[in-house]
Amino acid sequence: MSNFQVVRAGMKLSRKALKSYLESARFRACIRISLVLLFIVFAEFVVHGQTEFMDCQNANVGPNSVVVGHNNEKHVYSAKTHPIIFIGGHPRSGTTLLRSMLDAHSSVRCGEETRILPNILQMKSMFDNDVEKPRLIQAGITDDIITSAFSAFFIETIAQHGEPPKVLCNKDPLLLTQGYYISKQMFPRSRWIFMVRDGRAVVHSILSRKITITGYSNDDPEQALRRWNAAVEAMNAQCDRIGSKRCMKVRYEDLVLHPRLTMEQILEFLELSWEEDVLHHEDFINKDGERGIRVSVRERSSDQVIKPINLNALTEWVGSFSSDILRQMSSLAPMLTQLGYDPTKNPPKYGDPDPEVLENTRYLARHSSEWTKKTKKLLKDMEKVV
Repeated sequence: MSNFQVVRAGMKLSRKALKSYLESARFRACIRISLVLLFIVFAEFVVHGQTEFMDCQNANVGPNSVVVGHNNEKHVYSAKTHPIIFIGGHPRSGTTLLRSMLDAHSSVRCGEETRILPNILQMKSMFDNDVEKPRLIQAGITDDIITSAFSAFFIETIAQHGEPPKVLCNKDPLLLTQGYYISKQMFPRSRWIFMVRDGRAVVHSILSRKITITGYSNDDPEQALRRWNAAVEAMNAQCDRIGSKRCMKVRYEDLVLHPRLTMEQILEFLELSWEEDVLHHEDFINKDGERGIRVSVRERSSDQVIKPINLNALTEWVGSFSSDILRQMSSLAPMLTQLGYDPTKNPPKYGDPDPEVLENTRYLARHSSEWTKKTKKLLKDMEKVV
């Protein structure tokens, strides 16, 4: 038998076997199962597609970021519609403490400072000068395009920064220096917290901890006080321009002395429900899971916020300034008076602490050696390996 005849005979057997299989109950069962599976896949596709379409509608066709959380659940954050929280203020004014307390809320995720966003926003000044502006216009690059690009970069950075929460929060304090632009053009539903602290305490903290801030000298307290005054004056003007409905001023001293009352006011302003955990942020530092609070070892306040709220940093500045500087305080830092501080009081009287805060302070004093060891361990655990 030739090869051709062998092949032809095989084809006849294959057709006979195929016809028998197509007529079998097994084949019909496979068809039914396949159709059911196909329907399920199609239905899932339709539902998923409708969800994404609704998400796009909710995003108001503006810059948005999609974050996939646990169980493959998608969270869509729109720059145009999301009520993002921004925490601003001068460095060393309690912004890290507040963001840690908000991070303890089940609906909020602030996370560490991104550091990149203020640097990116500085580029805006390059685009606004008299030389570059005409060039951009001729290139077809409008203000709307630039703002949209900034918004897209911001929302993506903040949203992808950690676990997807109900409400995003950012704590890059110096963003408040351009708060009106951000709140008006980029995030029209954002809410702002402007953390305010006694400038004498701020400057003492910067100088004693030798914190590097552009424009500050660590051995010139007069210059540092003037720098603080100028920066806070600019931020205060930005907050006033944003308006009291969207920018709330919070004194660090009030947050420390009366954390419950102050946090109740903050959460009401942010339209968030009360949660007792916001008063116990230290319980969540470096913990695993969605509720864990991440802290950066590179942020100089990290060794303080890992402890319960206490009075230790409130008046450390007293006695650190010369008598000559104290006599000039009103002229060196006139914003002290405007923000409700008495530049002539040394030591100051900020108010009486709540009993819980007083007990926390006493507890830390009684267990100082234990907390010193715990602090070192927590700071070591904060190191992130690239």
